[in-house]
Amino acid sequence: MITFDHLWMLAAALALDAAVGDPDFLWRRAPHPVALIGGLIGWLDRSLNRSRHKPFSRRIAGGFTVLVVVVPAAAVGFGIEYGLARVPYGWIGIVLVAAILLAGRSLYDHVAAVASAFDTGGLTAARAAVAKVVGRDPTTLDEAGVCRSAIESMAENFSDGVVAPALWFALLGLPGLAAYKAINTADSMIGHLTPRHEDFGWAAARLDDLVNLPASRLAGALLALAAPMVRGSIGAALHVMRAEAPKHRSPNAGWPEAAVAAALGLALAGPRRYRGVLVHDPYVYPAGRRHATPADTRRGLRLYVGAWALLFIVTAAAGGLVVRFA
Repeated sequence: MITFDHLWMLAAALALDAAVGDPDFLWRRAPHPVALIGGLIGWLDRSLNRSRHKPFSRRIAGGFTVLVVVVPAAAVGFGIEYGLARVPYGWIGIVLVAAILLAGRSLYDHVAAVASAFDTGGLTAARAAVAKVVGRDPTTLDEAGVCRSAIESMAENFSDGVVAPALWFALLGLPGLAAYKAINTADSMIGHLTPRHEDFGWAAARLDDLVNLPASRLAGALLALAAPMVRGSIGAALHVMRAEAPKHRSPNAGWPEAAVAAALGLALAGPRRYRGVLVHDPYVYPAGRRHATPADTRRGLRLYVGAWALLFIVTAAAGGLVVRFA
C-alpha cells in the first residue's frame, strides 16, 4: 500500500478537514469511526479486564484487546482503499475517509471554545469547555490552569490528532491511518496508570508510544518553525525542545509541549491533578511564565495554525512534485 500518491491525497485531506471539520449534523445521524472503535474497546475492557486475574493475565488480555481492535481496523482500511482505487475518481473517497480521521479542525475549535468561554461565561464556562479536551479535573483549575491545560492539550493533540495520522497515511495509506487511530483510541481509553488499567492497558500504552515517536518529533519541529507567528524564536524553540522534552513523563508529549512553551514563553506541564490524584511532574521550560492567560491561548492557536500550514505546504509541495514527475 506504500505509494507516493498518498502525499497529494494527504494535502487534499488536510485541506478538507480544515474547511469542514467534523460536522455535527452528520455524526448525529451516523456513528463516527472512532466512536465505533471506542465502543469495541469498551466492550472488550468490560469483558476481559477482571480484577481477580493476575497482572500477567491482564497484560495478555490487554494485548489481545489491542490485536482484536487494530488488525480489523487496518483490514477495513485496506479494503476501502483497495476498492476505491479501482473505481473512477475513487481517490475522492480515499481523501474523504482520510479527512474524517484527521482532527485538525476539531482540535482548533475545541481550544478556541476555551478562549471564547472566558469572554462569554467567565471561569465557570471556561472550565466546562476545557473539560472536553483534557483528562484532569477542571473544577480545581484557576484561570491560568485552564489556559495552560488548553495549550498543553493543543500541543499534544497536534501530534496525536494531526501529524501522526497524517504521517501514517502518507506511509501506509488508509490501512496505516486506521490502525493508528485504533491504537491511539485504545491508549486514550485503557492506557492509564490506574489500578484498573495499569496492566490491562500496558500493551496499548507501549504501542501508542512507539507509533507516535516519529510524529511527536516532527510536530515539535513544525511548532518550533512556526514560533515567529507569535514573536518567538525558532532557534530558542528548537533548543528548548531538545533540552526539555526528555524531562516530560511521556516519551512523546514533551516534544510539542516544549516547543510551544518556548514559543509562547510559558512554563507548561508541572504538578497537576488527575482523577483526584496530584501528579508531581516537572515543569517544561521552567524559565517561562506560569500564569497563562486567555490571550496566551489565542497566541497558541496562531502558533497551531502556523504549524498546520507548514505541514500542509510541505505535503502539498511534495505531492505536487510526485504528480509532475510521475
